[in-house]
Amino acid sequence: MKSYSTKDIRNVVLLGSTKSGKTTLAEAMLYEGKVIDRRGTVEGKNTVSDNTEIEQMNQRSIYATPMYAEFMDTKFNIVDTPGSDDFIGGTVTAFKVCENAILLVNAQQGVEVGTEIFARYAKKYHVPMIIGVNQLDGEKADWETVLSGLKESFGNKPVVVQFPTKVGAGFDGFIDVLKMKYYHFKDENGTREDLDIPAEFQAEAETLRQELIEKAAEFDDTLMETFFEKGTLTEDEIRKGLGIGIRAAEVLPIFCLSAKKVIGVKRLMEFTIKTAASPSEKIEKSIDGKDIPCKMDAPTVIFIYKADVEKNLGDVSYFKVVSGELHEGQDLEDPESGNRERISTIYAVAGAKKEKVSDLMAGDLGCTVKLRSGKTNVTLSQPGLGIAVEHINFPAPKYRCAIKAKTQTDETKLGDALAKISAQDPTAIVEYSKELKQTILSGNGEQHINIIKYRLENEFGVPVELYAPKIPYRETITKVANAMYRHKKQSGGAGQFGEVHLLVCPIQEGVPFTNRFKIDGKDTTLNVKTQETIELEWGGKLEFYNCVVGGAIDARFMPAILKGIMDRMNEGPLTGSYARDIRVFVYDGKMHPVDSNEISFVLAARNAFKEAFRNAGPKILEPIYNVEILTPADYMGACMSDLQNRRAIIEGMSSENGFSVLKARVPLAELYRYSTTLSSLTSGAATFTMEFADYQPVPGDVQTKLLADYDAQSKEEE
Repeated sequence: MKSYSTKDIRNVVLLGSTKSGKTTLAEAMLYEGKVIDRRGTVEGKNTVSDNTEIEQMNQRSIYATPMYAEFMDTKFNIVDTPGSDDFIGGTVTAFKVCENAILLVNAQQGVEVGTEIFARYAKKYHVPMIIGVNQLDGEKADWETVLSGLKESFGNKPVVVQFPTKVGAGFDGFIDVLKMKYYHFKDENGTREDLDIPAEFQAEAETLRQELIEKAAEFDDTLMETFFEKGTLTEDEIRKGLGIGIRAAEVLPIFCLSAKKVIGVKRLMEFTIKTAASPSEKIEKSIDGKDIPCKMDAPTVIFIYKADVEKNLGDVSYFKVVSGELHEGQDLEDPESGNRERISTIYAVAGAKKEKVSDLMAGDLGCTVKLRSGKTNVTLSQPGLGIAVEHINFPAPKYRCAIKAKTQTDETKLGDALAKISAQDPTAIVEYSKELKQTILSGNGEQHINIIKYRLENEFGVPVELYAPKIPYRETITKVANAMYRHKKQSGGAGQFGEVHLLVCPIQEGVPFTNRFKIDGKDTTLNVKTQETIELEWGGKLEFYNCVVGGAIDARFMPAILKGIMDRMNEGPLTGSYARDIRVFVYDGKMHPVDSNEISFVLAARNAFKEAFRNAGPKILEPIYNVEILTPADYMGACMSDLQNRRAIIEGMSSENGFSVLKARVPLAELYRYSTTLSSLTSGAATFTMEFADYQPVPGDVQTKLLADYDAQSKEEE
């Protein structure tokens, strides 16, 4: 393969719902680009993109797969992405390295929730889109319904560049109103003849061309003047105007496709090369906010967007050359760790096929092997340059479960396997919760988690069990209470003695601080000698006040008293959950000149705090999440009913691009396997996001049950 300069590279991510035909389109593009001479099929399990065993078994894309085609003296880098939101991590990595997107719409299904989801992500990551209406040869294909759905979803942004002469099994061509030609396809291998537009389509073609011209003229003053003067624009002028609109995300040009029959693929690639953005138009940002222009005559910077392990190659790092030129044998440095790396081998990538090359220019995609620092979000740049590319920001997970090895002896092996999977897939988040005493695995959905389970059991040989995780409850108080505890122990020699009197009250937002309380029936003002505020790592805070007067407790024992209180905050008196948002006033006590020591006051403080806490209107708090559901309107009622059964508070309903949006606050305890339930309720047509909001008190009946469960568990452990 020859070296391609930055201007002769196009990086394109393929987007669309499951079954929209992305993998088939990628296969057709590689066929047109002479990378393959025979097209595989998803059903035949022999495509370049879906090349892993698990993808072939499921007959769907699970990982984002980089490929390339050489077409019109251009290197056309393609990233085929999964169609399920459960695997959105791969799509987000593709957004990082691609300047353009082709959004496929299934002509038999129209605009789906998945279409809207990926369009949202493209907007979020500033990747302009071209729309390909695929499967126009399908029995249920409906061009008019697709157009109507696109306009409902995207307003006046869609503009027709091509329209089919017929749809369904007889689909064999389309009118291109940019070229003003009729493209007819004679076979299922994309053999095309360029003809004049048939008379019966001439009027429609002229009307649509005029709309195309008017849309193109909107985005450039010079083009607008030309249009007013001449009443028309040339093909190049139209393309220029459309290009400006596409980059501004104000134009969505629509193309006709049957990827299966290679109909329209070449024209789509031609248009993308001539009209879409080259890598030089995307200026990457460094971690510290500086611009990194994509230029060949600049220092070498590469960014690793994906890491994998492959049987024949070992550790593989997929990267984009952000700037400069990358040469075989070049020494680079990870500016964040200082590690040096030698790029021993460079490959151009077409799925599992790797072609060795000597160099890659700014804007190109490739891979290398056996890097010590070859993980996702790692930058390698010229030594001493000190530039690190801004990291990929992955969406928050929305499915969590607890995981453990079925055999206790496999726990270490499980930990190692999960670490490797997480390194390859940053959206698979693994953490051991000291609070819950569980290993928590989080991902984008149950499908995502099930794929991880499959890999653990089949690749790593670790049978695992997935189960509902415990909920990270919090404990707090709602009233003022005081208590004392005397710890006294004599067992020969020096004994133990410590007595602590303390008062607790809640920290409540908007309630001013006070040191005036009723203690033992008397109004009392506590004189604060010292105060310490501790921001708790699990949220909330503890305020600790030393109000002891007259030397009842020596100041040297105050740290021990605080430690005793923190011990109980770490394991709350109600359910063993973390406690938070409490003020503690230590106002009296006793000590012994010989027997008092630190452990005595730790124990006295722990027990005094426990008793005061239980008398202060204790309350269990639960984590609440903001949930947003995107669903077809037909399923809105079912979604609302289900949420209400989950103790949700509905906060709003709206319509967005033809879909219903439902916002609610839902307890985390009610969200286990919610993605599966939502999919079942809506036949897979809805999706949701969830984000932690705050902690709120649980209802009384829930608290009673939690207390009973904790008591039963404690008795079992005894």
